[in-house]
Amino acid sequence: MTEESTTPDPSDDPSDDASKLAEIVATRRAKVGQLRASGVEPYPVRFRPTHSLARIQAEHTDLEPGEETGVEVAVAGRLVGKRDLGRLTFLVLLEDGVELQLFCPVKALDEGSRALLELLDVGDWLGANGEVLATKTGELSVKPAELTLLSKGLRPLPKWHGLTDTEIRFRQRELDLVVNADARRVFELRAKVLSALRTEMIERGFVEVETPILHPIPGGAAAKPFVTHHNALDEDLYLRIAPELYLKRLIAGGMSRVFELGRVFRNEGMSTRHNPEFTMLESYAAYDDYHDVMELTEALLQRAATDALGTTELTFQDQAVSLRGPYRRAPLLDLVREATEQPSLSYDEPIEQVRELCDEHDVTYDDSWGVGKLVLELYEALVEHTLWEPTFVIDYPVEVSPLARRHRSEPHVTERFELIVTGREFANAFSELIDPEDQRGRLETQAAAKAAGDEEAMAVDEPYLRAMELGLPPTGGLGVGVDRLVMLIADVANIRDAILFPTLRPER
Repeated sequence: MTEESTTPDPSDDPSDDASKLAEIVATRRAKVGQLRASGVEPYPVRFRPTHSLARIQAEHTDLEPGEETGVEVAVAGRLVGKRDLGRLTFLVLLEDGVELQLFCPVKALDEGSRALLELLDVGDWLGANGEVLATKTGELSVKPAELTLLSKGLRPLPKWHGLTDTEIRFRQRELDLVVNADARRVFELRAKVLSALRTEMIERGFVEVETPILHPIPGGAAAKPFVTHHNALDEDLYLRIAPELYLKRLIAGGMSRVFELGRVFRNEGMSTRHNPEFTMLESYAAYDDYHDVMELTEALLQRAATDALGTTELTFQDQAVSLRGPYRRAPLLDLVREATEQPSLSYDEPIEQVRELCDEHDVTYDDSWGVGKLVLELYEALVEHTLWEPTFVIDYPVEVSPLARRHRSEPHVTERFELIVTGREFANAFSELIDPEDQRGRLETQAAAKAAGDEEAMAVDEPYLRAMELGLPPTGGLGVGVDRLVMLIADVANIRDAILFPTLRPER
C-alpha cells in the first residue's frame, strides 16, 4: 500500500462470524438498490481502459512532487483501499498485481462521481477517467474527473495483511489472488514454465498432439483410474492415467516426434505432493534411447528455470539446488546396496534374504512380490528422499517396468530412469519396449495381477498391441510432472499452491 492509501477496515473480514458477514452483505445489497434508484447500473456491460496500471507506472517513473502531466487516461481495477478526508478522498486500484492511487479532490469530480464516491466499498471494481500526476508527496496518481462503477462487490475482502487460512485460500482461489501477492507470483511462474516446456519441445522438432482423456482401457502407468459411464455406448470409460499408449501408436503411425501437455487423473490418495488430477508433459521420439531422453530432460528443466527465473541456481525451502547439470546417473541397485550396506545384493538373491533385508529396515511387503519389487520398495523407503541434487536413478527392475525395454546387457532390469530432485520424482522415462510379443507377455502378467486384486495393475490393451505389431521403431519416451516442477521453481512445498483449483473435500 502507498502512504496515501489505507487497508480495508478490519470489520470487512469474512472470518468474522456469520451474522457480521450477513450484515455487511445486506448493507452492500442496499447500496445496489440506491445506485439503481439514482440511475446508476452497478453491473454495466463494458468499459474501455486506455492504459493498464502497469503501463502508467512504466511511463511515468520520474515525476517530481506536484507535477502534472496533462496526460488523460482511462484506467480500471479492483478498489483495494479507500481513505476519506472530507474534501479529498484517496482510492487505490489493483490490476494484475499492480496498484495505482486515485487522487480525488471532491471538487474535481463530476456530480455523478461525487455521489458514487459515497457508495463505494473496498472490493468494488472501478473505472476512472482523469489526468496522470504526482501528488505533493510524490505519489504517482490519476486525478479523476469521472468515476465509473464496474461491479459492486457484495462480499468483503479480508484484511489487507493477507489471507492465511489455507482451506479458504485453496477453496476460494479468486480471493487468494486478490489479497496474496505470492499466489499471483506462483501462477505467473507456472505460465512461464508451461510456455518454456512447450517452446523447448517445438524447437526440438516435436509435434504437439492431443489424445483422448476418456479411455476404454486404463493403461500407460500403474495406477488406479477414475471410472465413469458413457450412456449412449452403455460402457464404462476411464479418465486417462497417462497418454502413453496413444502417443506410441502415433509413433507406429510414422509421427516420429510427438508430445502432449495436459491433465492426467489417478484415483489415489492426496498429499502435499499428490493431487488426483495433475499436469504431465509426455513425449516420444523415434530412434532415441533413454540416454537421449536424459539429455532432453536436463534441457527441459534448465529451460523452464531459465525462462521463469533467469537462472538454473534455485533455492527450495531454504536449501540451494542447482539445475545446471550434468546430472548424476546412478543405478537403482547400487543406491540400495549403499543404503543397506549390502554391496553384493543382486536380483538373483534368494527372495527370503531380500525379505529379511526389508524386515531389518521396516519395509513392509506383500508375499506375491518378487525380488525386483522388493528392491524398489527398499529404494523408495531408504534412498529416494535423500537425493537432493538432480539425480537420474537408472535401470529399474523388469518386474516394476511393464512398458520399458529390457536392458541391452543386464537381463533383470530395464532401460528406465526416474529423475529425482529434492527427494521427489520429477520425471519417468524409458527406452521403450518395441517387441510386441514381449509386451504382450508383460501385459498378461499385469492383467493376472489385476485379476488377483491389484487395482493399479494394467490390462491387456489389444489396440496398442495391434499398433506394435504394425511395427514400432526404437523409441525414447518421457513423462515430466509439471506441477512438481512448478513447485520447485516457485519454491512452494505444497502441490495445492501450484494448482489453481486443487481437489478438495466437498464443503459441509
